[in-house]
Amino acid sequence: MGERADAIASLKGIARIEDRARGRSGWYAAYLWVFAGWQLFLVPVVLLWHGRTGTLVGTVGNVAVVMGLSLFATRQPVVPRGHGGRHLRVIGTWAVAYVTSLLLGYAVFRDSTAFAVVAALACALPAAAAARREARSA
Repeated sequence: MGERADAIASLKGIARIEDRARGRSGWYAAYLWVFAGWQLFLVPVVLLWHGRTGTLVGTVGNVAVVMGLSLFATRQPVVPRGHGGRHLRVIGTWAVAYVTSLLLGYAVFRDSTAFAVVAALACALPAAAAARREARSA
């Protein structure tokens, strides 16, 4: 009877740890929502605000947001299974959208507010879609 009671206690302890880990795994969705929201500001600034001031504002803002998100991510106690691969896919998809937006924005749609809005939405979409998927699975 003692072994059975020990096994039950161990399983309850494992279940408690698992519940706690699942409860704290939603941080990645918040991270992605902030990243997606940032794109709605960054992309129009980069495409429409030319000159030193625009470059300075875009660069300093981007450094601050990326550093803040990186610090936030490193302080999380739980990393979801498969996080590295998912994050690389999200950031890779975002990078393709961002570079494409910049190339088209500077070469074809220079100073087009409508294009800047569409480009911002296109750049926010990968992170927003992943955030929604993460929120549902957490």
